[in-house]
Amino acid sequence: MTLLLFGLFFLFMLLGVPIAFAIGASTLYALHQSGVPLMVVTQQMFQGINSFALVAIPMFILAGDLMAQGKVSEKLVSFADSLVGFMRGGLSVVSVMAGMFFAAISGSGAATTAAVGSSLVPELKRKGYDPASAASLIAASGTIGVVIPPSVPMIIYAVIAQQSVSKLFLNGFLPGLAMGLGLGLMSIAIAQAYKRQYPKGTPLSLATIWHTFKDASWGLMTPVIILGGIFSGIFTPSEAAVVAVNYAMLVSLFVYRDLNLPQIYKLLIRSAMTTAVIMLVIAMSAVLSWTLSSWQVPGAIAQAVLSLSTNPYVIMLLIVGIILLTGVFIETASALIILTPVLLPLVLQLGIDPIHFGLIIVVGLSIGMITPPVAINLYVASSITQLPLERITRAIIPYLLGLIGVLLLVVYVPILLGWSGG
Repeated sequence: MTLLLFGLFFLFMLLGVPIAFAIGASTLYALHQSGVPLMVVTQQMFQGINSFALVAIPMFILAGDLMAQGKVSEKLVSFADSLVGFMRGGLSVVSVMAGMFFAAISGSGAATTAAVGSSLVPELKRKGYDPASAASLIAASGTIGVVIPPSVPMIIYAVIAQQSVSKLFLNGFLPGLAMGLGLGLMSIAIAQAYKRQYPKGTPLSLATIWHTFKDASWGLMTPVIILGGIFSGIFTPSEAAVVAVNYAMLVSLFVYRDLNLPQIYKLLIRSAMTTAVIMLVIAMSAVLSWTLSSWQVPGAIAQAVLSLSTNPYVIMLLIVGIILLTGVFIETASALIILTPVLLPLVLQLGIDPIHFGLIIVVGLSIGMITPPVAINLYVASSITQLPLERITRAIIPYLLGLIGVLLLVVYVPILLGWSGG
């Protein structure tokens, strides 16, 4: 039955069936063939989304959309430019730094790519940067959006693995910063800033830094309010997401005055549609997870992998390979929901903390956002720059290898990234 289930799932995927329906239809048929009462399906769908922590998902999506559509992203880019734009080729580093700033607001890779790309692409083109290299760097920087808290995938993992969202958020900072540092260093080398004589940006000036900081302070306060409130115990992550929406709306309507009520209504509709897709995937995947658990598939997979090697380093390398390969074909939320119940029992047998594994799987699947065919950040970058996907894909390979290097650090040398043991 397990072979039937996965066979149907991959068949539906090849036929282009949406991921939620591919999961649901294959699981439903397999359960029917095995004689399980189909009432279980609706019960498990409801159980899968019946979690208070999931309230944070639509709220963080909406907060990110509000910030991305307004002037917040432009202010953050200007602030980043005042800090590092003075270097030759510094606009490349600005792309990464702006991505990190916006990651602390949005919780979404695509939103981060869109916000930073929309603000920076015209300037990159004007100053003569290689378009494909610039677009690929912005797409790669977007992966940080789901690693630096708040992070929608971290919330999903916490619900599935029954772990603390706050602990995941607390430990997500340094891996995200490491990704940004790696991309920033590589951007200077790969872009060949000195060989191509890229122009310098804004001259380094304390007055400029202070001025742009004041302009960007309303946006920079968002992660301070969200994460400060969570870690101080003032509110839960779900309540923090609601606070973030209210704050973003107040800033957009009354401070920057860059959005009006009709525009906010459109953003509400778009955020609701995005949330509906994610929730449907979670509901369908909950049925799949229950089915696999009932058939003891995770245990069988764990034993099969452990039979290949007793060396935990080798096993973790295999797990990393599975995560990266899955990210190539399945989008982040779906892959997370499918892989977590299967791989978590295995890593627990290896003695790995579930919070540490949460960081590994989120960082690993974030890389899938820039690996075709399912590479949402590349599609967003291609749409913004009007460049063919093939050109951006070729240019992103060095950045992809750099991010894989950071992932291996998260796996094997977590102490360097400030791992606090959950």
